Amino acid sequence: MSESSIDRAIAQNIAAYDAVASRYDATHPEIFNPVEQERLARAVRDVLVAADHQTDRPVRVLDVGAGTGNLTAHFLAAGAVVVSADVSPICLHATAERFGATGRHQVQQIDGRSLGVFADGSFDVAACYSVLHHVPDYLALIAEMARVVRQGGLVYIDHERHDASWTDQAREQFMLEAWVFPPRVWTRFLRPRNYWNRVRPLLQWQRWFNRRWMPEGDLHIWPDDHIEWTRVEACARAHGVVALIVSDYLLCDASLDRGVWERWKDRMTDHRLWVGRKA
Repeated sequence: MSESSIDRAIAQNIAAYDAVASRYDATHPEIFNPVEQERLARAVRDVLVAADHQTDRPVRVLDVGAGTGNLTAHFLAAGAVVVSADVSPICLHATAERFGATGRHQVQQIDGRSLGVFADGSFDVAACYSVLHHVPDYLALIAEMARVVRQGGLVYIDHERHDASWTDQAREQFMLEAWVFPPRVWTRFLRPRNYWNRVRPLLQWQRWFNRRWMPEGDLHIWPDDHIEWTRVEACARAHGVVALIVSDYLLCDASLDRGVWERWKDRMTDHRLWVGRKA
């Protein structure tokens, strides 16, 4: 991406998340459902155990792209001290209000390009959840996460679709089976929302100029432009971070049929949890 394109992408992300901060949780059933939240809670506990903290002070965690505080909440619940970092001042204000009373939480606005506001080796864990696909240069962010963790510290990345899922025909079959179609009853013609949902995308003028424009600033979500884990791991290794835990899973999306997910969850995966240790 050109410098001007990167600037526009970052500005869009800021505007988008400022606008949706108050309703973000309610509009993301693929994240905010009991199954995924329990999986994430277990993952956070495993990360803190792997951090192998040898001092009396709590583990210090940087939540990169914290948004409304999903990952922050789990780390705080597990006893860590957390700095929530994000490009959106509205999201940061919400997380500060939500977690300030813990006495173990701070917020910091970042510029979408680097983590330059943080010193080298200043965290035990640098973590992000469902973030990389929003970042214009996600490999640069990986390098920055490696920089800000101490020697022996961890880089934790979660939720981005893994490489194989983009060509896995089984995933297409799973989605076909799991997708929940609304019942076709004649009263649907009387619901104004149904018409609005069809018209609204046509009124998003940004798509007139960029067919890949997405309301929440998703960038790397296309078959020919997605998060490449081989490149993520190579970048991490180049900055001294070696894979410690790699666990693939089938994301549980509450908008899909739960029974279908139960049948498929042990047969295929589409997302990845990755933890690396800095040598």
